[in-house]
Amino acid sequence: MAKAALPVLALGLFHPPVLAHHPFGMGEGAELNGWQGVLSGIGHPLLGPDHLLFLVALTFVGLNRPRTWVLPLLAAGLAGSALSLLLPLAPATAPWAEALVALSLAAAGLMTLSALPAAWLLPLFGLHGYLLGGTIVGAEPTPLATYFLGLLLGQGAVLLAVTGLSQSVVKALGRDGRRLAAGIWIGLGCAFAWMALVA
Repeated sequence: MAKAALPVLALGLFHPPVLAHHPFGMGEGAELNGWQGVLSGIGHPLLGPDHLLFLVALTFVGLNRPRTWVLPLLAAGLAGSALSLLLPLAPATAPWAEALVALSLAAAGLMTLSALPAAWLLPLFGLHGYLLGGTIVGAEPTPLATYFLGLLLGQGAVLLAVTGLSQSVVKALGRDGRRLAAGIWIGLGCAFAWMALVA
């Protein structure tokens, strides 16, 4: 089990979290056309290791009826993205927001240990949505809509996959394996948060 965790630790050590990671390398959402908006929305959560690892954590958190969480989590993420359009993130607060997103990994680890209730996933997913939506602020209506569509498709596909695998993963890991996974995610979250603040 420890050997299986090494690639995840390596990912955390060599891929610090970043605020803007569009698949097209664009800093401004306004530069996207409709199709690029869809592809960027699908790829954006997968290119930031903090976002991706948060989604992966759902496999071992040990949710009751995991599939029932998909729609509420997607709704929370979409609400967070919509909020980013109404209340854009100030550049000065971006490192702190990214640190909070990173700490959501630690929170997922604490949920695995039953030290935090699973209900915390909803506001945390909204926080991820806020950061993901913030990178498209200022876009024209068409790429904006298609970006949000891409976010729903990309995150929905990952959520369906991880929640579908959750019960078998929890069973395969066992109690000790889940504790190890929780420790790894807590460590990664704290490391990512530190990097976001000192970079």
